[in-house]
Amino acid sequence: TQSRQTSSRPILSSASAQLFVSDIKASCDFFAGKLGFAIDFVYGDPPFYGQVIRDKAQLALRLVCEPVFVGDIRRREHLLSASITVDSASEIKRLFLDFQAAGVDFHQTLKKEPWGARNFVVLDPDGNLILFAGPAD
Repeated sequence: TQSRQTSSRPILSSASAQLFVSDIKASCDFFAGKLGFAIDFVYGDPPFYGQVIRDKAQLALRLVCEPVFVGDIRRREHLLSASITVDSASEIKRLFLDFQAAGVDFHQTLKKEPWGARNFVVLDPDGNLILFAGPAD
């Protein structure tokens, strides 16, 4: 673990993933309606960039008009577009059940991993794989 430093070295406070999407509005509707995110902003006329947020998680959405990945390589190789964590085992289970009740498509349902995490992977309308992870116990 890295302790808070008092030197002049900058501290990184967060990270954000950028997802490639074919329709900004449809993506915003999915993240807000199914996953409980809020739309932070949408930019452009027509829109080509936006951001959704939920608590401390933020995802940038970038419009692309051509395939970025070849075929179904993301599904076959389990290529994650983003990883979002929660702090407790009860939160990851509750989040999975909430998403399941909302009719979300899963690439992987809730599962305890050999390395001690409990996670699941959501499949968004554009084929992006989004990992949600928490501790197993």
